[in-house]
Amino acid sequence: MAKNKTTETQNSVTDFINAVENEVKRNDAFELLKIIEEITGFEPKMWGPSIIGFGSYHYKYESGHEGDAPLAGFSPRKTAMTVYFYLPEEKREALLSKLGKHTSSKACIYIKKLADINIEVLKKIILLSIEYTQNLYPQNK
Repeated sequence: MAKNKTTETQNSVTDFINAVENEVKRNDAFELLKIIEEITGFEPKMWGPSIIGFGSYHYKYESGHEGDAPLAGFSPRKTAMTVYFYLPEEKREALLSKLGKHTSSKACIYIKKLADINIEVLKKIILLSIEYTQNLYPQNK
């Protein structure tokens, strides 16, 4: 079984964000850091070289693959701020339609600037994602 590449590290979250070249993205990363820390109550940790995670859970798939992942997380990527989330389809589209200017994939929301989105909707998405994940993996509550 392959070892997970994205694991919690002891690297500095502040140093990582301070190294973001784009000033708007760097400031948005610090703002998002405060928002997620405040709503989750979890201390931010680096996961791998570029993901800032909050809390953690252990998963195990039917295939036997298992590992740990952050309950909430984001990464200030070059092209966009990536926010990771996990919601059932029936809640996902309704919330994303109220978020504001973004693109998304199955488990990621891509945001150019925090000013482009509704922060309250993002908070709700993050909290519901944590709740959904904890219900899927109850041993982590």
